[in-house]
Amino acid sequence: MTPNGKIPFVDLVTPHRELEAELLDVCKRAFQTAGFIGGPEVEGFEREFAEFCDAQFCVGVNSGTDALRFALVAAGVGPGEIVLTVPHTFIATTEAISQVGARPDFVDIDGRTFTMDPEKLRRYFETHCVQDQATGRYVHKKLAKPVTAVVPVHLYGQMTDMDPILELAAQYKLTVVEDACQAHGAEYFSKKQNRWLKAGSVGDAAAFSFYPGKNLGACGEGGAITTNQRDLARKAAMLRDHGQSKKYYHDIEGYNGRLDSIQAGILRVKLRHLPKWNEERRQGARIYDELLKPLSENVIRPHQLSSFKSVYHLYVVRTQFRDELQKHLSDAGIGTGIHYPIPVHLQAAYASMGWKRGDFPETELAADHVLSLPMFPGLTEAQQNKVIETISEFVASYAVN
Repeated sequence: MTPNGKIPFVDLVTPHRELEAELLDVCKRAFQTAGFIGGPEVEGFEREFAEFCDAQFCVGVNSGTDALRFALVAAGVGPGEIVLTVPHTFIATTEAISQVGARPDFVDIDGRTFTMDPEKLRRYFETHCVQDQATGRYVHKKLAKPVTAVVPVHLYGQMTDMDPILELAAQYKLTVVEDACQAHGAEYFSKKQNRWLKAGSVGDAAAFSFYPGKNLGACGEGGAITTNQRDLARKAAMLRDHGQSKKYYHDIEGYNGRLDSIQAGILRVKLRHLPKWNEERRQGARIYDELLKPLSENVIRPHQLSSFKSVYHLYVVRTQFRDELQKHLSDAGIGTGIHYPIPVHLQAAYASMGWKRGDFPETELAADHVLSLPMFPGLTEAQQNKVIETISEFVASYAVN
């Protein structure tokens, strides 16, 4: 607990205090060499993170949003196309789609895992699309636009059920770009390939965010694209740097989306600790799971099958008394979060798209019921006991009332 006895939702102070000397050395090296953009630190991080993800290539960029945007462009997605994703995500997922000129459209989630429901993806094509005989592409009947890509969002630290999505992608000629911004190190057992696959190695490309609160967080902004396709990685590297193939030679129009060397160096230091931190999160989740068993009628634990290895970026429970429970925990000095209270399809930013309440019922149910409990490396069992005791007090008093 903190000195004042409160339990934070996330602790970003302790790991930086523990790694302070190593992190300051990164800054000193940058000051001594004046190497602030690109260079050995960025190249070293790209090499090490690609290896961590079991991917052949990694391209460092300045945010998770740019990672997804550049990955889509590099994969050939562009204006006039439809890209499918889920409405239960942060708006950056759909911003990236819109910013490449494509139109986002949605497939509802599996209410147990909060990730894309493959069966609903199948129904989307069977219900809404028809194949264009001239191009072979599948076109949305009402919108008259081709559906060319899917962005499964690995959420809360758990991957999407990828085998059926990859099968559908092959059937319907879709590019697959993983939104892995919350899944650094998460794994999925592919029955089709008979092996474990890491987030970032499964689709045509993947996007990661290194926002400070992520499992692997920078001390500022940062992101990365991973891929097994050399040409895609090469194009993404040009896109982040004004379209340059070499200095002052601009093969395409690009963006200013580079990862700076200090952040890359900080990420290299932290990457060495990430497996241990992820295991601490898993252990914390196991403790929560056990402590919450007696409360299962009122507070539903995260659903994880044996074919998934979540890294528990968040530990998310469901309860119909979400708002009241959150206030009770806050009054007791316990931090929580809600990810996400307003589905993307109901955001004001997309009011012109015509989506309405009731379009994606599982997402809307999750938005009303999910609550994220404290979860971070170093969370103690005593802190977790306090969290669950406070929840138990609430459930008991609420049942009486």
